[in-house]
Amino acid sequence: MRMVFRWFGEGNDHVSLNEIKQIPGTEGIVWALHEVPAGEEWPMDKINEVKEQADAHGLNIDVVESVNVHEDIKLGLPSREQYIENYKRTIEKLSKVGVKVICYNFMPVFDWLRTDLAKEMNDGSTALFYEGSKIHNIDPLDLVKKIGEDSSMTMPGWEPERLAALNELFHAYKDVTEEDLWENLRYFLEEVIPVAEQHDIKMAIHPDDPPWPIFGLPRIMTNKENIERLLSFVDSPYNGLTLCSGSLGANPANDIPSMVRSFADRIHFAHIRNVKIFDNGDFIETSHRTQDGSIDIYDVVKAYHENGFTGYARPDHGRHIWDEECRPGYGLYDRALGIMYLWGIWDSLERM
Repeated sequence: MRMVFRWFGEGNDHVSLNEIKQIPGTEGIVWALHEVPAGEEWPMDKINEVKEQADAHGLNIDVVESVNVHEDIKLGLPSREQYIENYKRTIEKLSKVGVKVICYNFMPVFDWLRTDLAKEMNDGSTALFYEGSKIHNIDPLDLVKKIGEDSSMTMPGWEPERLAALNELFHAYKDVTEEDLWENLRYFLEEVIPVAEQHDIKMAIHPDDPPWPIFGLPRIMTNKENIERLLSFVDSPYNGLTLCSGSLGANPANDIPSMVRSFADRIHFAHIRNVKIFDNGDFIETSHRTQDGSIDIYDVVKAYHENGFTGYARPDHGRHIWDEECRPGYGLYDRALGIMYLWGIWDSLERM
């Protein structure tokens, strides 16, 4: 297991590369060019700039999260051809600086959704929270406005240019079915996986968060059966997964350790975090510790260890603790604690 840490770039992240370097066992950053709109080709000078920043701190840039897929590709519009060509050229450029994994998703409109970015927990910390009744009874545009007012930082999946086009996007998706989305995903993979193979970069799709339809939008990366279907589209080791225990684990029907064991050879990137699921289906993100949530994180890590996992892993969303002012879910302190918990399990398994 190779530990990495998500970093949003100088001027856009309160966590410094020097601080990341000090987290034991952490060898690289998970990065992206967040200022480049989805669909545009990434500039080589900007890519090199991130590499130089990471190199100066002895950190690798092996994992990119994310090279976002333009909505026209998901919608299957004729304009997708140009955006797919841009994607291919970005893959080629990233290979020149040693990138090994590209994380991406195929979620329409929203990359992820929560109803509260700072729900207070019993210990005084706060965390990302999903309350189902608010999703069922609210206009999505009102929710977006509320969440946008709560955060002083840009957030992946909630970029201003995307939010500005929400009305148009909802209209564009009104007749798109799950099968339509599947077919558009297949087309995308058949185009980009050969390029990824050529440049030795593994594509790793992230599951939907949460793993069910929202606001009438189709969602397809939600369970084991759908993951199997995705992997069958292009039967190549370069067509793989970012297995996120927190995203899939929000549905108690998803057995995360079983998924790890089933898909071990196609998991290129592991997001490991815990969530506590309430009886009504609401959920809140907790510490990584097994006892604090509904996912057996010990067994998740054990499943990776049993299968000799040598891919990349990162602690996913953390709580906001010790009065840290940070991007929602992406503070330094709780994610660093999460890394040490994950290493503690891994090191114990190595000794058995």
